[in-house]
Amino acid sequence: MGEQGSAAEKGPAAAAAGGISVEECDDMIQKSLKTPTVKFLRERLAKAGCSVGPDMIRAVTCDKQITGGYVPGKGIIVCSNNMRSQDDVNQVVKHKLINAYDDCRAANLNWANCAHHACSEIRANHLSGDCHYKRELLRGNVKIRGHEQECVRRRVLKAVAANPHCSEVAASDAMDAVWDICYNDTQPFDRAP
Repeated sequence: MGEQGSAAEKGPAAAAAGGISVEECDDMIQKSLKTPTVKFLRERLAKAGCSVGPDMIRAVTCDKQITGGYVPGKGIIVCSNNMRSQDDVNQVVKHKLINAYDDCRAANLNWANCAHHACSEIRANHLSGDCHYKRELLRGNVKIRGHEQECVRRRVLKAVAANPHCSEVAASDAMDAVWDICYNDTQPFDRAP
C-alpha cells in the first residue's frame, strides 16, 4: 500500500506543474511491464492466485507529493505528475507489485495495522531497489556503509506515518517490532535482488 493519496486525471494545468503527462506515464508503464523484474513479480502474483493485469496499473495525477499507491482489489496507481523518467516509473511499479504480492499471500493483511503496513513497506523498499546506493547518492544521502538499511528505515517510517491509522511513534514502534523478520523475508525472490 505505502504511499497513497487521492488522484484525478491529469489536465493541462497539472502538466505545467511538473512531472510527465498521464499519456507519457502510461507509455512508460507499458515499457515497465516488459522489464525482467516486473515480469517476474507479475508471474509470481499469478502463481499466488492474484494476477495483476496491465489494466490494473494506471497513471494518474496525484494531489499529494507521492509516487504512487496500491489499493487492494483495485490495483496500482503511478503519479505521473511526480515522475521524471522511465526509471522512476519502473521503481514505483516494482515497489507496488511487492505490496500487491504481500497483500495476496497474506490472507489477513490489514493495511490499517501499522505492523502489517510496516512489514510490506520494509520488504518493498528493500526488494525493489528503492534504496540502491546510486539512488541514495542522487538523493544526496552519501554514506559508505549501512546506507541501504538506513534508507529503508527512513522510507518505511515516512510511508507508515502517512497512514491515517498510524502516528509517527506507532510507525517507528511497528517498524522496529517487525524489522528482522520482514527485512530477511525475500519472497518471491530467492534472495534480495
